[in-house]
Formats: sequence, structure tokens, C-alpha cells
Amino acid sequence: MATSRKSPNGKSTQPQGSRRQKPGSGGTGNYYHIEVREGSDFETFRTQDVGDQGHLQRVSGKRSSGSWATVKWLIGKEDAHVEDGKLVGDTKDARDLLKKLRSKPVQIRGDRFEAKPRRNVPERSKPTAAQTRARGQNIRNAQAAKGQ
Repeated sequence: MATSRKSPNGKSTQPQGSRRQKPGSGGTGNYYHIEVREGSDFETFRTQDVGDQGHLQRVSGKRSSGSWATVKWLIGKEDAHVEDGKLVGDTKDARDLLKKLRSKPVQIRGDRFEAKPRRNVPERSKPTAAQTRARGQNIRNAQAAKGQ
């Protein structure tokens, strides 16, 4: 693990301003980073593969209250490309993810992009029509599987 070294007088021996860069800021990695929430709000992070391994990944964070939320999305460079500072999906999964975000990802620097998270649906508005439809479909699928 890399740590800064201290000289005998207690000062850092690293040159001033040589702080660690944020992931994706160099532009040489395998993923585009779409940040939807500030990482400093979270204590612990976990990465989950979504769909096929290594293509889309969700980075979730745990807050001090114990709740989890998506911090950022990682899209493999073979699944998307940059066009005029905007991220454009090349595969169906990448296009679906970019559609679900509240705003189009805008390039910050290198492979880092920024977008707004999905809209927060208040509990009094639930179940939404989409949730009701999905629940009905899930029940029909379970009944069909049970009957086979």
C-alpha cells in the first residue's frame, strides 16, 4: 500500500500537489465512469456486474445511516463511445442504462462523466403503474412455470 513518507521534521516528502487522481481521469482505463452521486457521502463501496461480466458495472455505496445507493456506473469501452463530449451506447444494455439516467452523461475529464440519478418516487405514489404491471407479469410467469 502506497503511503506518503514523512521526513524527520514531520513534513511529507512527496512533492506538493501530487495527490492521487480520481479513477477514470487519465482516459486510459477499460471503463467509462458515470458519476451520479458524490462519493464523499458514503463509507463503503461495492461493485456489482450487471448483465454480462465486465460490460456494465454498478458501484454502490453505503451511507452512515446504513442505506445503499448507486454512486456511479461503469460502462466498458467496447459498449459505448464518446461523441461531442457525450457518451453514446453501442450495445442495447448500454443504451438502456443511459436512457434510465435523468440526464445525458456529460464529460468531466478523461473517461469521467457526470449525470443525475433517477428520480426519487415518493412512497405515497407507489406502487407505480410500471411496478403493478411488472408484479402481474412476474405472477403470471411463476404460475406458468409451476404448471409445467
